[in-house]
Amino acid sequence: MKKIEAIIKPFKLDEVKEALHEIGLQGITVTEAKGFGRQKGHTELYRGAEYVVDFLPKVKIEVVLEDNQVERAVEAIQQAARTGRIGDGKIFVTNVEEAIRIRTGERGGEAI
Repeated sequence: MKKIEAIIKPFKLDEVKEALHEIGLQGITVTEAKGFGRQKGHTELYRGAEYVVDFLPKVKIEVVLEDNQVERAVEAIQQAARTGRIGDGKIFVTNVEEAIRIRTGERGGEAI
């Protein structure tokens, strides 16, 4: 099993969710996040005063899935989240040793 964590722009969430649903993934976890990468935030003007916005709003998506679904899921996220501009985000893929469904006690692939 693998875990995909994707950090994307918030307005792309619905498109990514639909893309993952189309390839057959059912469950995702979404967390609101703030952060910056290479773009290092930006400067804004508020009531005549200039200030730096270091942390930009992002959304973190987490999906746990079988190994054979990883490539299709990564490709779906990339295509749905891409704007072509800086700050589109990152995708991380890690190994998951065990998954357990709390309600039934199912383990492994049956739990996801």
